[in-house]
Amino acid sequence: MEPMKPMEPMKPMEPMKPMEPMQPPAGDWWPKGLSDPASSGAQDGMRYAFFPQQRRLAIERGGSVVQYDTGDHRISGVAQSGGNEGPTFSSQHGPVDLASLKKAG
Repeated sequence: MEPMKPMEPMKPMEPMKPMEPMQPPAGDWWPKGLSDPASSGAQDGMRYAFFPQQRRLAIERGGSVVQYDTGDHRISGVAQSGGNEGPTFSSQHGPVDLASLKKAG
């Protein structure tokens, strides 16, 4: 029988990496004060949420959120954007170009 080799000492543990900050829940990206959205979605790096009570459409791109006044449009979805003018949304009145809506202050 062969003699036992001495045990090697344990190697020190790697230090823990700092925790990354928590990301906000996916549903809370729009500004406070808006009710629950009637419709929302995402396409081509953009998120949108429509708030009929406030007649607002919130658009988030690259971490910035802009609100638009939708007037009497009830936004129900977004269509493929064909150019640089921005996305086209569906409403009860037909297609609505984002460029045709006024920014809300």
